[in-house]
Amino acid sequence: MCNESSIYEAKMNRKSLTLLLAITLTASGYAQETALKGIETSDLNPSVKPCDNFFDYSNGTWRSQNPIPASMDRWSRRWQAGERNKDQLREILDGLAAEPNHPAGSPAQLTGDFYAACTNVKAIDAQGITPLKPYLAAIDAIHDKAGLQQELRELQAIGAGAPINFGSTPNPHSPGDVIADIAAGGLGLPDRDYYLKPDKRFADARAQYLVYVAKIFTLAGSSEADAKADAQTVMEFETGLAKASLDNVALRDPKSTDHLTTLDGVQKMTPSFDWSAFLKSAHVEPGVINVDQPAFLTEFEHRLASTSLKDWKTYLRWQLLNARASTLSQPFVDARFAFYQKQLAGVGELKPREVRCAEQTDALLGEALGQEYVKRYFPPEAKQRAQAMVANILSAMHDTIEGVDWMTPPTKQKALQKLASFQVKVGYPDKWKDYSSVKITRDDYFNDSLAATRFLVAEDASLINKPIDRSRWGMTPPTSNAYYNPLMNEIVFPAGILQPPAFSTAYSDAVNYGAIGVVMGHEISHGFDDQGSQFDSTGKLENWWTPDDLTKFQAKTSCVVKQFNGFRIDGPDDIHINGKLVLGESIGDLAGLKIAYLAFKKTAQGQSDTKIDGFTPAQQFFIAWGQFRGDETRPETQKLMVQGDPHPLAKYRVIGPMQNFKPFADAFSCPANSAMTRPDTERCIVW
Repeated sequence: MCNESSIYEAKMNRKSLTLLLAITLTASGYAQETALKGIETSDLNPSVKPCDNFFDYSNGTWRSQNPIPASMDRWSRRWQAGERNKDQLREILDGLAAEPNHPAGSPAQLTGDFYAACTNVKAIDAQGITPLKPYLAAIDAIHDKAGLQQELRELQAIGAGAPINFGSTPNPHSPGDVIADIAAGGLGLPDRDYYLKPDKRFADARAQYLVYVAKIFTLAGSSEADAKADAQTVMEFETGLAKASLDNVALRDPKSTDHLTTLDGVQKMTPSFDWSAFLKSAHVEPGVINVDQPAFLTEFEHRLASTSLKDWKTYLRWQLLNARASTLSQPFVDARFAFYQKQLAGVGELKPREVRCAEQTDALLGEALGQEYVKRYFPPEAKQRAQAMVANILSAMHDTIEGVDWMTPPTKQKALQKLASFQVKVGYPDKWKDYSSVKITRDDYFNDSLAATRFLVAEDASLINKPIDRSRWGMTPPTSNAYYNPLMNEIVFPAGILQPPAFSTAYSDAVNYGAIGVVMGHEISHGFDDQGSQFDSTGKLENWWTPDDLTKFQAKTSCVVKQFNGFRIDGPDDIHINGKLVLGESIGDLAGLKIAYLAFKKTAQGQSDTKIDGFTPAQQFFIAWGQFRGDETRPETQKLMVQGDPHPLAKYRVIGPMQNFKPFADAFSCPANSAMTRPDTERCIVW
């Protein structure tokens, strides 16, 4: 994943623009004179005018010369960098795995042995479905509703919770406290619309899903006739759950999933389920509980009361098989890939086993692996410069809020208070997660994966009913991504995204501010988008706007919705982007571009008029964003994204904000009627 989110979400030798400048890094307190790397001039497509289609202009040549690899659903210099991170992890793990005698429980032992077991394909394939048989037998042994509930508790403990997902969350009304959260789950298709909408793409997905479910059941030992019948049972069960689930737009509103109650309250919603036993099995004492979707719990109760044990057992077998398929032998891995990646996303082939094992090690033991990663690839000077950039961009956001003319002083004061309260995390945690209790061996990948999953589930549950630990991270250090968490009012930039082409101490200010700088501005702006703006400086879900200011803000955001509703995906299908779904990310891009540009203009390069290879500093800044965000995306993946991803397609993350930003039009002398310039009366300006 490489899409900056709000949580509540081949090595190429390219010619680069190089400048020799004396750069004064005032925020970090030192000056240096060195050759700094600039924009990639060979990525540009000179046959396209920047004022006609800046996405194609800024990176069209690179995309034409670098087709999407068969194992990827999209490709750009940015995604290439994310895969390079995984190659670096693989190199680390190859070294650790080669030494079998690391101290027990150490990060080196845990990650090296996990990777060694994961890459031992011969042993994994020899076992087939054998490792899962005891868990399937437990489901088969269910003979009454008490046994069903016991199995639901066990599946929750191994990360296969269905149809509900249980975990921790900050209390949105008392964000210093962590509470229990009951969320809707249990769907094998991407979201509710895939079960309910008649459009051909959804109908096709349903048909393919039935084939996939039957295939997995067959691999697990069922006859073809039984597998097909069981697939129909799964589809009927999940369709009922889907009907009771919120859609993706509704889920973006934090108020739609804010329903605090108690154990007694949850028990009244689902009298057929023993919540006391469930909490006890998770080692959680009764306390405040949030129910994300009460209507879903109503459906859960209906299923408990009226669905036969036979159908429940079929459904749970499927949920377990689907959750663990990637840890079983190659036929299971291939079947899962064929549906989720090949059919839904258009990906042509699996990534090499070693890369997938590096990904799994990062996913399950990420802070153990991350310690070695940051030692090698994130030096202190990189952290210092990134922190200085964040400080500069926060300052630019402060100036922006101060300068808006539509916000009254009381609301503006609250906004500035929130901005001043941002917690900034850069690179890696100050306190590393301790995995030493996890038992990892070199010869049992299935049980290694299960042990790590059990640990993560139990660790998350252990946070409930305790004060919030603000040192915790929601992403691992090698992750090529970033996020804003409104419940903690924090912005987080892992070391994995603070790498070329997003960021480097060897890059010019134009590239750093145009690439990672816009990402930093994007995450800051999430605190003031349609979702983040509902949380105050402490992370509390509470309105801090005057009624008139809120009305003005919503009018400004409706402009963005309308603009993005007009964009459509590539191809013959007339499928448009859902402006409401992508509103938060689009506000983040629009404001992030602006405040990163304002911060860049305060740097030595930003204040100069010096052209390099014919490009002004401002032009270089905008080209850097176009090149960083230059994804080529498979048609199938575009359909997945427009349905459920709150991020717009990459080209609209370039085109959309720039159409609204006058300094871009000025930088490239775009006429008022150009495709990259919206009329003044239609220009969207939120911040």
